[in-house]
Amino acid sequence: MGTTHALPISTGLRRARIATGVIFGVHGAAAGTFAAQVPWVAAHVGVGVGGLGVALLMPGIGALLAIPASGRLVHHVNLRSLTRALILAWCAALLLPALPTSLVLLCAVLVLFGATAGLADVVMNAHAVVVEERYGRSVMSGMHGCWSAGGLAGSAGAALAVRITPDARPHFLLTSAVLAVITVVASSWLLPHRPAPEVDAPPAFALPSRGVLLIGLIGLCAVFAEASGLDWSAVYVHTVLGHPASAAALTVATFSVSMAAARFAGDGVVRRIGPAATVRLAGLCATVGALGVVLTRDIVLVVAGFALIGAGIAVVVPLVFATAGRIGPHPGRSIAGVAGIAYGSGLIAPGVIGGIGELTSLTTSFALVAVLTAAMAAGATALRPSVRQGR
Repeated sequence: MGTTHALPISTGLRRARIATGVIFGVHGAAAGTFAAQVPWVAAHVGVGVGGLGVALLMPGIGALLAIPASGRLVHHVNLRSLTRALILAWCAALLLPALPTSLVLLCAVLVLFGATAGLADVVMNAHAVVVEERYGRSVMSGMHGCWSAGGLAGSAGAALAVRITPDARPHFLLTSAVLAVITVVASSWLLPHRPAPEVDAPPAFALPSRGVLLIGLIGLCAVFAEASGLDWSAVYVHTVLGHPASAAALTVATFSVSMAAARFAGDGVVRRIGPAATVRLAGLCATVGALGVVLTRDIVLVVAGFALIGAGIAVVVPLVFATAGRIGPHPGRSIAGVAGIAYGSGLIAPGVIGGIGELTSLTTSFALVAVLTAAMAAGATALRPSVRQGR
């Protein structure tokens, strides 16, 4: 990774890498479980599409409100203990969506749900940065691959649970308990870490530095494309191309699997060509995919286009987190800055795509995705080692 050289890897460090991957998988599994049970939550509360749309904005808002505090938490609390505590809190938060019986209460609990998810996300990425630095080579993409695999496992578990009982509450309870046990076991292998004592605590609030902002904007483009693909690819295939729901579902699955596969392969690519060249190549891949979606009506080519978008953007978010973690004396704050920009992008992307689709067409919406992924490729120089090591 740039100027970093590989060092002998101890057994403890290998265990820490495995444990961190498991923690990422737990976080993804909780997210996938909730996403797959959203229809039950809507029916349980008794909200329609409009009310559900409002409610589903709340996790992103909660994350945006909580993330600024994560930098100070990372500075003051041992990273192993903090990661364990926040992932356990995220597992417990999985019970929250089953409790409300009104839209107002649902919105309130989803703000807390999203805040917990956002804090846990920043802290586990901060720990992954420590592991990667001690490894001396890229491992972050694989960590996010574990998150994707966990998300797929969580949604698959929900699909199985629905076949057993239509009531999601037992499923939420069992999944929360299992994930909590896995977290307790895995966290014993995490690395204890505190910032150097001579480093002052970060301010409670500060605007992101130029380096963090540039890296965050790359993450913004990637997360916008990811949210667009996950939330709108099925709608595009069904409404624009006129294919059945089965083909629409297959498109989403293909998008998700391509992302997971690319993340597991991504570290090897980063080691060979470096982070900036990887993001440039990834952006070109995603742009070709988005143009394929826009310029053709052939279902095979469109599904392939969404797969290319997924594969292209997959490694970008891990790389922007890893790069942010090496900027300045407060890596937690830098990661939080990037995460805030990324969460904001994910929050607005579905609405922007839908709004453009309403005013013009969904085809035009995905033309915007092509523009953003091309911009992502053009801005890849922000991830060069000289920029990453700047203070």
